[in-house]
Amino acid sequence: MYLQANSIEKYYGDKEARVQVLRGISCEIAQGEICVLLGPSGSGKSTLLNLIGGIEHIDKGELLVGGKDLAKLPDKELALYRRSTLGFIFQSYHLVGNLSVKENIESGAYLGRHPKSVDELLKRLGLSQHQNKYPNQLSGGQQQRCAIGRALAKNPELLLCDEPTGALDYHTSKDILRLLEEINRDYKTTVILVTHNAAIAAMAHRVMWLKDGRVIEVRCNAQRVTAEALEW
Repeated sequence: MYLQANSIEKYYGDKEARVQVLRGISCEIAQGEICVLLGPSGSGKSTLLNLIGGIEHIDKGELLVGGKDLAKLPDKELALYRRSTLGFIFQSYHLVGNLSVKENIESGAYLGRHPKSVDELLKRLGLSQHQNKYPNQLSGGQQQRCAIGRALAKNPELLLCDEPTGALDYHTSKDILRLLEEINRDYKTTVILVTHNAAIAAMAHRVMWLKDGRVIEVRCNAQRVTAEALEW
């Protein structure tokens, strides 16, 4: 398996204010899969994603990604892992406002050892005609496409998506999901997607339900539904 979590625990706070957020999570994800994480607010989805992303430290357990145990990596190696292995997509885009679409995507390419062609990505994302615009001149869907382009530009093995359609309308959400589906299919990129929208689970290879910091169910879809066919 490409990713294996074994008895992961995560705490926030100190002494009397110490709260356990992840309670011994164990799971696995194969390379090239789309994995959807579902669960109510506070279930630990985003915390687990942050641990996989090397943004937060693991308090107990082991988390293997590509054979590396993130729990044992020093900060310098963890930063290198984030730079070389991961692409991040967030609900709030996090684009740089004073950079054009093309420059935002180029900023991702600068981080990669073997970056993708920015011009190819612009064309693939339908942004060629908008490449000289700034984020405040784009629709929400176009901003999210730009954010996806920036994440893909460095050619990551693993794409982490935290509510990527949460701020978008139905039709734009479908466009973004189709794009993620194509990325997974064409680039063999492993995709982990956190969402509150249970309908999205049907397009995944693997679905995990979290509740109260635990994985309560895992299902692999024998027959996946295309992003185009999803309804909610």
